[in-house]
Amino acid sequence: MKIDIYDPDQYLAGIPHDQFAWLRKHAPVFWHDHPDGSGYWVLSRHADVTAVSRDFKTFSAQRGFVMVDDLPADILAMAQNQLLGMDPPAHGPIRRAVIARFTSRKLAELEPLLRETARNIMQSAPTAQEINFVEDLAGDLPTAVICSLLDIPQDMWPQIRRWSDLQTSGSDPDLGGTAEDVAQASLEMGTYGYQLAAERKGKGGDDLISLLIDQEVDGRLISEEEFASLFIQLTVAGNETTRSLISSGMHQLLQRPDLYQQLAKDPSGLPKAIEEMLRWTCPLHYFRRTATCDTEIRGQKIAEGDRVVMLYSSANFDEEVFDRPLEFDITRDSNPHLAFGHGIHLCLGANLARMEARLFFEEFFKAFSGIESLGAPQYIRSNSIHGFKQMPVRLIA
Repeated sequence: MKIDIYDPDQYLAGIPHDQFAWLRKHAPVFWHDHPDGSGYWVLSRHADVTAVSRDFKTFSAQRGFVMVDDLPADILAMAQNQLLGMDPPAHGPIRRAVIARFTSRKLAELEPLLRETARNIMQSAPTAQEINFVEDLAGDLPTAVICSLLDIPQDMWPQIRRWSDLQTSGSDPDLGGTAEDVAQASLEMGTYGYQLAAERKGKGGDDLISLLIDQEVDGRLISEEEFASLFIQLTVAGNETTRSLISSGMHQLLQRPDLYQQLAKDPSGLPKAIEEMLRWTCPLHYFRRTATCDTEIRGQKIAEGDRVVMLYSSANFDEEVFDRPLEFDITRDSNPHLAFGHGIHLCLGANLARMEARLFFEEFFKAFSGIESLGAPQYIRSNSIHGFKQMPVRLIA
C-alpha cells in the first residue's frame, strides 16, 4: 500500500483508516518522506505513542516544537514559549499555575456559569432554517468559556476565533490564507495577549492572564513576551478542539438515531458517550517529538535529531487496546484514548472540555426536540486538525 499521511488531501474524507491500519500491522515505526527532502518516524501503535509521550528526556517537545514541519528560527523561538513546546524544568511551574484553574473544585464552581452560557446559546439559535452547526452553534460555547477565563472583552471574542482559525486551518483554502496571513494572525494575537498581560501585571486579578503573568519561574516572573506565546496556545486550544469534539460527536449521533434518542432521554450516559466521541473524533491527528540522543523504538534505531510523530488518531483505533475499534460504542467501559495526549503534556483543559461537551448536549436536548442533517459534513483540509468546517443541519424546536 502507498502510504502518504502528510498530504492534507488524504484527510478530506476523515481519518484515513486503511493507511493507519496498514501501518499498525506492517510498520508501526515507519519512515515517512517529508516534502523538504528529509523524513520523519511515524508511530501508529498506542503503546509506542504513550511510551514516547512519557519519555520527555529522550523525546523533546521543545527541540523543534510539536509540528512535523520545521519552523523558521524566529517562529520556533516564539513557539517554544508555549507550554506544549516546553520541556522540564520550565514546563512544570507554568503548567501548575494554569492547572490551578482547572481543578475539580474550580470546575464545579464554574459549572453554573457555563450551563447558563450554554442555555443562552441554545435560546438564541435559529430553528426551521439551515445553519452550519460548527460555526453557528458548536463553536460558541468553547469561545465563550476560554474568553471568560481570560477575561477578554466580549466584543473581541469573534476576532479571537478568527485568529485561532487562521492558525489551525492554514492549509484549508476556505479557512486559511497565505503563509504571510497565518504569520500575521499569530503576530496580532500574540500582540493582543502581550497588551492584556502588560495591563494586568501586578494588579492582583483572579483571571487566568493575571494568574500567569504574576507567576514566578526559576525565581523570576514570566515576561510579557513569554506570556504572548502562552496566550496563543490557550486561546487556540480553547476554541478549536472542543468545537471539533462537539460537532463531530453530534454527527456520530445523527448517524445513529437510536443512540441520539437514548442520550436525549437519559443524559446520564453522556460522560461515557463523550469519552467515545473523543476517541472516535480525536481533534488532533498527531504531535511531534524530537530525539535528544540515539535511541530505539521496537528495535528500530532512531538517531539524535530525528523527528518522531505520535499518531493519536491511529492509536485510538489500535486493535491491541480497543475491542471492536471501528464500532462507535457510547457504553465502552475501557477507553484509554489519547485524544488529550499523554504524559506531562496531557491537555490542560481536558476536564474543562469534557464538562463543556456534557453541558452543551444536556442543554441541547432540553432546548430542541430534534436536529436534522441537511447534507454530509465537510472536513477541514489538514493533516493535523481533525474536524468539520461545514455541517449543515436544521434545529427542530
